[in-house]
Amino acid sequence: MGRFSIPKLGILLLCCLAAVSEATYAKYKDPKQPVDVRIEDLMSRMTLAEKIGQMTQIERSVATPDVMKKECLSGRGSVPAIKATPETWIKMVNTIQKGSLSTRLQIPMIYGIDAVHGHNNLYKATIFPHNVGLGVTRDPQLIKKIGDATALKVRATGIFYVFAPCIAVCRDPRWGRCYESYSEDHKIVQLMTEIIPGLQGDTPGNSKKGVPFVSG
Repeated sequence: MGRFSIPKLGILLLCCLAAVSEATYAKYKDPKQPVDVRIEDLMSRMTLAEKIGQMTQIERSVATPDVMKKECLSGRGSVPAIKATPETWIKMVNTIQKGSLSTRLQIPMIYGIDAVHGHNNLYKATIFPHNVGLGVTRDPQLIKKIGDATALKVRATGIFYVFAPCIAVCRDPRWGRCYESYSEDHKIVQLMTEIIPGLQGDTPGNSKKGVPFVSG
C-alpha cells in the first residue's frame, strides 16, 4: 500500500491545483476571450460602488494609491512637483497605477492630461500656438507634426491619453474656450483634423475601419 501513497498524493495535489485554478480563472483577464465576453464577465463581478468609481474622473492631487479605483487626470497646471522632470511624472503615474492594480478586480487606471497644444503641463516642454492661431496656417501637415511632437512628449512622461484634439467649430466668442477652435469655418477645422493621426499614429494598413488601434 505504501508504494501507491506518493502517486495518490500527487494526483490529489494536481486535483487541488486544478480546483484553485478554476476558482481564480476570470474570463475578463483572458486575452483569448472575445472583448464582449470579457466586458460582460467583468461587469457581472463589479459592485455598484466599483462601477461608480470607474465612471468617476478624479484629479491627480487626490489620487493616492489607496483611493485609486477610477480614472485619473491632470488638468491645466496640475503637476506632481514644481519643475517636475519626466522621471517624476513617470514615478507618479506608476505609483497610482500600482494602487489601481492592487484592488480587488485589478482594473488599470486611465491617466489623462491636457495637451491640446503641446504637453503644456511639463516643465520646459515645447508649447505651440493655440488652435485659433494654428488654424490660420491652413497647413494640415504642420498640424500633424505638432500632434506627433506632443504625443512623443506625453509618452515620455508615462502617459498614454490626452484630452485632445479639440475639433470644435466656434461661432460665438461668448464661449469661453473659443480659442480652442481652429476656425469658425468647418472646412478649415476638417483640414486641421490631421492632428489626430499625429497624436495617435497613422492607421495600420490591416486595421478594420472604425476599430480602435494602438500605433507603434
